[in-house]
Amino acid sequence: MAVSTPHATHPLSADELAQLLTQLQQPTVLAEVAALAACLGLAWLLVRLWRGAHSDAPSIWFGRKVFDGILFPLVALMLALAARRALLDVIPLPVFRLAIPVLSSLAVIRLTVKVLGAAFPNSTTVRVVERTVSWLAWLATVLWVTGVMPLVLDELDQVTWKIGSGEVSLRKVIEGSLSAILVMILSLSISSAIESRLLKGATDNLSMRKMAANVLRALLLAVGLMLALSAVGIDLTALSVLGGAVGVGLGFGLQKLAANYVSGFVILAERSLRIGDLVRVDNFEGVITDINTRFTVLRSASGRESIVPNEVLITQRVENASLADRRVLLTTVVQVAYGTDLNAVMPELQSAVAAIPRVLDDPAPSVLLSNFAADGLELTVAFWIADPEAGQLGARSAVNLAVLDTLNRLGVDIPFPQRVVRHLPPVWPPVPPLAPPAGPLEVSSPTP
Repeated sequence: MAVSTPHATHPLSADELAQLLTQLQQPTVLAEVAALAACLGLAWLLVRLWRGAHSDAPSIWFGRKVFDGILFPLVALMLALAARRALLDVIPLPVFRLAIPVLSSLAVIRLTVKVLGAAFPNSTTVRVVERTVSWLAWLATVLWVTGVMPLVLDELDQVTWKIGSGEVSLRKVIEGSLSAILVMILSLSISSAIESRLLKGATDNLSMRKMAANVLRALLLAVGLMLALSAVGIDLTALSVLGGAVGVGLGFGLQKLAANYVSGFVILAERSLRIGDLVRVDNFEGVITDINTRFTVLRSASGRESIVPNEVLITQRVENASLADRRVLLTTVVQVAYGTDLNAVMPELQSAVAAIPRVLDDPAPSVLLSNFAADGLELTVAFWIADPEAGQLGARSAVNLAVLDTLNRLGVDIPFPQRVVRHLPPVWPPVPPLAPPAGPLEVSSPTP
């Protein structure tokens, strides 16, 4: 059997492994180690400079540190391949023959862990997946370097079974599954990067960017799924039957789910409801914090959150307090006693309310005589605020305290209900109580 050159990238055979061990004892190894160290240092420096302003925000590519992201092993791998190409005809390259598979495994591990961690941040199985991928990647590296990989692949080719008219081997299933996982991870990575880029710094057009991010994620996952099925060896023409079944399922069993998805895209496209709007739905008032393709999240001032299906927002009446204007009118009622000089009291109340920080000057607050109540004159204090998402109870409480302090300062009484109790004179002479019977009461039964 001919022994291939040490620069080949296929798994090592037994003769090549022995030749590699011999070459590792040559003085040129020191030059290779220096070149590899230079590649690693240059990769660290390039990633560090590229990171720049992103040093405070950990990301998939850069990570919390320079070397724990995806970009560092990828840059180091490319530099190592370039250095290996430059030194190919100068010296033997046993160190690079070992380093390149290690850097490839490190890049695969970082890619899988970072993407899954970003896509599923609260999942407890990400750590298990990380350990599994790490063990499999390092095991594949060891098998590749030691030359055992061809033997394992040959054995996996021997395990076959028939599916319909075709024959599938265990090696094809494993390679297809790995390819499918890689394609799905890349799809999640690209969609997460695009979504973060679209939503970064968004203000007034956040809803449209959210819709675009959802559409791109769905398209990328669909394309990734088709590529993954092709990598496994499944004929895509068989998906026509699956598509018909899915259509029937959406038409009968998934009507509500399909309606919620369509309603979500309609809401995002029409922009009748936007993230940050103060709305009231089914007697629940809150600020819209997120609009997904299936539901919308409302957060009240008390901290409670309500998950509202998007179909409800389309089919039912929704009160939006900030669709055209974020200013909200609030009112409070107070009574003063009859005979109070309203021409002197009402301007004082209006000035006291206008001095509150959350009350707007335009429109200015107003004090109106709204009713002649049974106990006093009813005054309605109307005022506007521009931050209803901060809560309305605090603003109304501040206005009530200002009104109370003003009335106390002016000496104006707040009437309260009064009732007159009349005592009737006693009856004279008193009526004697009925005397009880002297003897036992006899009850006679009728004669038959």
